[in-house]
Amino acid sequence: MEAPCVRVDRERGEETRRRLADADLVAEDREIESEDGSLFVPVTDPEAVPEDLTVVVREVDERRTQDTPADLLGFEPSYERLGDIVIVDEDDADRARELADAVMSSDVPAETVLNRASKVKGELRVRDWEVLAGDGTETVHREYGCEYLLDVAEVYFSPRLATERHRVAKQVESDERTFDMFAGVGPFAIPFAKRGAEVVGVDLNERAVEYLRENARRNGVADRVTARRGDVREVAPDYADWADRVVMNLPHSADDFLDTAVELAGDDCVIHYYDIQHDEDPFGPGEAAIREAAEPEYAVAVETRHTVRSYAPHELNVCLDVRLSR
Repeated sequence: MEAPCVRVDRERGEETRRRLADADLVAEDREIESEDGSLFVPVTDPEAVPEDLTVVVREVDERRTQDTPADLLGFEPSYERLGDIVIVDEDDADRARELADAVMSSDVPAETVLNRASKVKGELRVRDWEVLAGDGTETVHREYGCEYLLDVAEVYFSPRLATERHRVAKQVESDERTFDMFAGVGPFAIPFAKRGAEVVGVDLNERAVEYLRENARRNGVADRVTARRGDVREVAPDYADWADRVVMNLPHSADDFLDTAVELAGDDCVIHYYDIQHDEDPFGPGEAAIREAAEPEYAVAVETRHTVRSYAPHELNVCLDVRLSR
């Protein structure tokens, strides 16, 4: 079967495979093949492959040596991986236990299986978990060459947004001053800093801020990341007119913080505004809210209208990349 693959010289094969694995891009159901001094590493999302790597399409065999949960269960289960934690979402206790046993008996590199026990709740956006297998809720997650230590029981983190975070990070220039208004453990802040930007990240969650500082250290960018704990509306006056780029990843209520984003913006600033809206008009309400907050002090230009993912029936998680020019 044809599949997209990264072609790389054999000498750089393992280095490249690890790099792709850190970004969760290796297609584990396909074999890595060798031919004429090159390795071909199958990937899940060719558009997310770093630009310095070469993607080709070729015939590759299915990987038959790995026992997957589907092999053991007889059906294809739904689960997510976050570091060495596998996350399931099962209401039926027996089915959840069966799935956990299959994961732990398979070749999936997992130390823990967790079942979602509540929705995201409270202003800190955390949820309850049921430990089905293993012990503990802390892990190290890797994506696009960055690593994040985090505890899913104490902070909010979504591995599903890795491609979106990478899309935004690729826009960052080395001399920028960037501000993440709801920074969490740093999935925007860390890659921004690795691209050479100066970053301020703010979060209400004290544990998230502690992890942000640790993750800045782990990724070698502690000198470019300032982590602040508190309400961003109270921190913002310290950075008025400062930012070249602002991230507002709080899609259910980002509109409540637009005045603060405008306060942070320098003379020329890009705002990444995340929203959840009905699919009949997913971008209009957010654009109107931004214009109301920023005009006439700033000229407002929408550079990108981007659908991140489907959130619920007829609801979309979207992002507006908006340039404010004073």
